[in-house]
Amino acid sequence: MLLAVRKFAKSWVAAVLIGLLVISFALFGINDVFKGGTSNYVVTAGSRKVSTADFKREFDNFRKGAEQQVGQPITSEMAAANGLDTRVMNEVATREAFGEMLSKIGVKPSDSLITRELQKIPAFFDQVSGRFDKNLYGQRLKDNGLTPPAFEVIMRDQVAENHLASAMANGLRVPRAYTALGAIYGLESRDVGYFTVDPRNVVAPALPTDAQLTELMKENAAALTRPEFRVLTVVRFSPTMVSANLPIDPAELQKRYEFRKDTLSRPETRSLVQIPVKDAASAQAVAARLAKGEAPGAIAKSLGVDAIDYADKPRTAIADPKVGLAAFTLPAGQIAPVQGDLGFAVIRVSKITPGQAVTLEQIRPQLEAELRKDAAAEKVYEMTQAYDDAHGGGANLAESAKKANVPVFTIGPVTAQGAGLDGQPVSGVNPKLLASAFALPQGGESEVEEAGNGEYYALRVEKITPKSLPPLAEVKPQLVRVWMMREMVKRLQTKADALAARVKKGETLEAVAASIGARVGRATSIDRQNAGQNRVLSRDALIKTFGAKSGEVYTAEAATFGLVVAKLEAIRAPTGPTLARITEESRPQMTEAIFREIQADAQKAAATLVKVKTYPNNARVAIGLEPLDPKKDAKAPQTEKTK
Repeated sequence: MLLAVRKFAKSWVAAVLIGLLVISFALFGINDVFKGGTSNYVVTAGSRKVSTADFKREFDNFRKGAEQQVGQPITSEMAAANGLDTRVMNEVATREAFGEMLSKIGVKPSDSLITRELQKIPAFFDQVSGRFDKNLYGQRLKDNGLTPPAFEVIMRDQVAENHLASAMANGLRVPRAYTALGAIYGLESRDVGYFTVDPRNVVAPALPTDAQLTELMKENAAALTRPEFRVLTVVRFSPTMVSANLPIDPAELQKRYEFRKDTLSRPETRSLVQIPVKDAASAQAVAARLAKGEAPGAIAKSLGVDAIDYADKPRTAIADPKVGLAAFTLPAGQIAPVQGDLGFAVIRVSKITPGQAVTLEQIRPQLEAELRKDAAAEKVYEMTQAYDDAHGGGANLAESAKKANVPVFTIGPVTAQGAGLDGQPVSGVNPKLLASAFALPQGGESEVEEAGNGEYYALRVEKITPKSLPPLAEVKPQLVRVWMMREMVKRLQTKADALAARVKKGETLEAVAASIGARVGRATSIDRQNAGQNRVLSRDALIKTFGAKSGEVYTAEAATFGLVVAKLEAIRAPTGPTLARITEESRPQMTEAIFREIQADAQKAAATLVKVKTYPNNARVAIGLEPLDPKKDAKAPQTEKTK
């Protein structure tokens, strides 16, 4: 299929079709050709609308951040499978709704305020003057897929939100009683008495019958069922298979050297100082002052400008081409006035480091590797063509591989996730190859598919082993252990419940514990800060301890295999001075937490107030995926999804 597409793309029919598409785009626009004039929005929030192009920019920025965190590329398919497209869409919808609500209630920053805020952003400063540069501002926005009006809307929303948040936060402080309750909750300590019920205190269960094990297997069929396995025959077309033995043409090597030598050579560098001046007369005066030994910085300061220092820079690093030409013409130590494209200047060259031209022998290994890589790619293409021609002519995979002089190898048994019979990863597979393999029937053969990095593959499904439960005899030892453990836990729980009932009726912990030969232990002064350091009680027991009332009796998992019967013996509130101190110290954090909740509620209210709507399928189309339901989002507003 891949090679057929290549051939078709070179044909006259493809050229005519491309020409017709170009005419269609010119007459009707790209969106109209593909969408038929349907809605092009991903989010609408009152007067605000987020187009598919805007959403794609937001999604791409989010994906780049996610890729940096996980350290690997994230495809649109992977992102959608993990709900990232929906997450970004909802975040955009929340932001746009809140911005629309702020505008409706009159929180609107003035144009002059937005201008001042923009001019504070260092990314838009000219490196020479250190001031806001309007041209640089426009270029930086363009590089990030933004326009000044669009960016200023974002700035306006941020400033408005910050002003509202500051006004609310400055007047918000939670009551002391509120933080006092939190302090009491966090600082109260508890005492618990307990004893352990272990397997020695119950009758061991008898070994299970095969019927019982079969029933256990059925109950856990989802966990025990083995996945489908497939055995594959694979043909791989890889540059590494052919690159090592490819000869290097000396003429091609020389040609590549001539083309690359300038970029691989080390250019001449110079250190110099440049002082901007307003005219030729000023240039002559500054040159004279430099010649007398006056410091460039002092001269520049007296003129109200900044001296520009270039330290070991190539000619291309100098902003003004004419100044660069003059600087790389002067001998070291010389001073010269220059009329550049950006105005007059005076330069003084202090250091010259000669360049070094790279020789063919110095970069021969690198160039030979490049040539072999290119030749290998061409050879792989020829091999795929030979295979595709044979396969298209009726030959099977093995016969086609033989005609293309490409080896075949067997993979598997392997699951759709790439694991073998032992559960370990199988070498030689990747997600794309597995997807192809598990989309074919037994005996089915794929076309030549691209694997990435210049590699291709074709495969045949030799055998399919359907998913199934293993034979009982094969997993009987494991099932016996599980069954015995489960029955033991049931008996322990029954015993612990009976003992706990005796304590609840009035018997002491000591008396009940002694009846099974156990001893009572006590954990005192447990609070929510030190509970994590407790090694005597299990996590389950600690959770139940903090959920119990004073005097309550309960059972919980023990720290070792078994259960504990426990009684909460005391609850102590923190002392007055400590409570007062913690109450005051926690007020800022509690206030901040309350403010975050208010902010979240305000954003939810904004979505309702402005009737924000999202178009999930348009979001999928924006990132290059097919809509889940092509009819949805493509008809009219009645199919919109209201948040």
